[in-house]
Amino acid sequence: MIKEACVETFDEAVLAEKRGANRIELCSDLANDGLTPAFELMNKTISNLKIPVMVMIRPRAGNFIYSEKEIGEMKSEIDMAKKAGAAGIVLGLLTSENKIDVKNTKILAEYASPLPVTFHKAIDEMKNPVDGVIELLKIENIKRILTSGGLPTAFEGQSTIREMIKVAGDKIIILVAGKVLDSNVDEIRKITGAKEFHGRRIVGQLIPTTPKR
Repeated sequence: MIKEACVETFDEAVLAEKRGANRIELCSDLANDGLTPAFELMNKTISNLKIPVMVMIRPRAGNFIYSEKEIGEMKSEIDMAKKAGAAGIVLGLLTSENKIDVKNTKILAEYASPLPVTFHKAIDEMKNPVDGVIELLKIENIKRILTSGGLPTAFEGQSTIREMIKVAGDKIIILVAGKVLDSNVDEIRKITGAKEFHGRRIVGQLIPTTPKR
């Protein structure tokens, strides 16, 4: 089982590794579902950790419909992630009809190469995320899809997750998210049949507590 911990600070990343996380997704501003972290944070985290660090590429909060200018910004952010030594990048792009933005996803996935790309939970905005898997199978270098099956939690989305795994086959890994905790990851593994899991608290609460004086 692979456990990917979602973090937004260096201290959280160090703690996650210590607690047994197999991989990190590094973001800033998790209150807005994660944005591209600063280069300094990427560099410090990647330099000090032994486990792989995936870097979020998301230039702003809000929807996942990006302009040509924003696609250019995302390319610059991918350059930063490469320079920092990231193990891969995480992104998600949709059209105004809530379908996969195939054209721009292809452009960025190709630009990110040789770094593997995870298509993030933007897929859960779709009416049927399984259709998203079918589209993403046509794009080279999409190696994972992060999803809770279109619903708030992996438990609620479990039947869609199972279908996504079936459709993805051995071409794309379905990375299961959606309130995946250290206390329920084994159960979610059983009900979904997935092998990779992602969460803010997948190895427990990561915010270092300040001791009371």
